[in-house]
Amino acid sequence: MQDIKIEKKSRTLKKKEAQDLQRLGEKLVDLSSDQLENIDMPIEILNAVKFAYTTKKHGARRRQMQYIGTLMRKIDTEPIKKAIEEIELGEYGKALNFKKIENMRDELIAGDNNLIEAILEKWPQTERSRLFQLVRNARKEASNSKTGKSYRSLFRYLMEISTLE
Repeated sequence: MQDIKIEKKSRTLKKKEAQDLQRLGEKLVDLSSDQLENIDMPIEILNAVKFAYTTKKHGARRRQMQYIGTLMRKIDTEPIKKAIEEIELGEYGKALNFKKIENMRDELIAGDNNLIEAILEKWPQTERSRLFQLVRNARKEASNSKTGKSYRSLFRYLMEISTLE
């Protein structure tokens, strides 16, 4: 007969796992309702997360988070973790794109005409005359130490053409 050794989890490890599941539940509560609907999870967890939206008192919210963590112990949380990770990466990508477009606008206003050609090459659907006009108007505003309508219009147009890829 073979000896089968069953390793018991230490109390500390169990507590750490419970805290990790509770943090995962907190991430779920931080998501919008549209994002939540796209995550495949049991209905009781979804209801618990939605109830946590309405809970305002600190003690009640803490207990609700613990309850969500308890519910999460009963399921495989890997799909939920992957979905949250994808959402977070998507948000990070949007922020990077926003920053890239801001830098592009600032370089155009500063006088980088080579960037105009690069934009026209990268995004062929760009209207050359409209881009030149927006850049010219934004540069005129900048020379008057203003950041107004043309500055924002140039940004919006760059954002628009970059999303048409």
